[in-house]
Amino acid sequence: MDLTQGTAQEKNSRSKKMMLWFGIGSLIMSFSAIISAFIVSAKQRQDKDWLSNYELPNAFLISVGVILLSSLTFILAKKALKQKNSKMTMIWLVVTFILGIVFVFSQFVGFRQIIEAGYNFTGPTSNITMSYIYLIAVVHIGHVIAGLICLIVVIYNHFKQKYNVNNMLGLELAANFWHFIDLLWLALFLFLYFFSDII
Repeated sequence: MDLTQGTAQEKNSRSKKMMLWFGIGSLIMSFSAIISAFIVSAKQRQDKDWLSNYELPNAFLISVGVILLSSLTFILAKKALKQKNSKMTMIWLVVTFILGIVFVFSQFVGFRQIIEAGYNFTGPTSNITMSYIYLIAVVHIGHVIAGLICLIVVIYNHFKQKYNVNNMLGLELAANFWHFIDLLWLALFLFLYFFSDII
């Protein structure tokens, strides 16, 4: 596709979408690097600090359901906007934001459960396995917070009636980023959950 063709609005839309996908690509590479380091550390069995069998906190499992549900509510918000239902669009956007907050809260509950299991993140009771899990979760939380900031902007813009059926680029970009970080957490959780069984 020639990015120079089309109206100014179409070219602006394509360029912003392309920038988003470049950003997503860089995030995928960043998490791939962390996961690669995780795998290499696990393969070095001589490391006495590595846990060959570990259990993820229950709160992490709950967070999977919460964040996947938030993707559904974002889809419903977009659908409501296409149906010109401004009120329901706002409701679903706010619900998505609340679910994002619940996700972050559940992650911190998960950290507390790890500590209660006897594994601190630093000091004599820490170990490299839980340090990696902590790192992966914290970096992901950082991107969820970025998504929440995007949601605040989208909610504000919708309140100002800046979106309509013919102009919903901002909402679409935020939705695509949100869906990405949701699926990313699902992939990370499944990796961490099953990895100890396959090495």
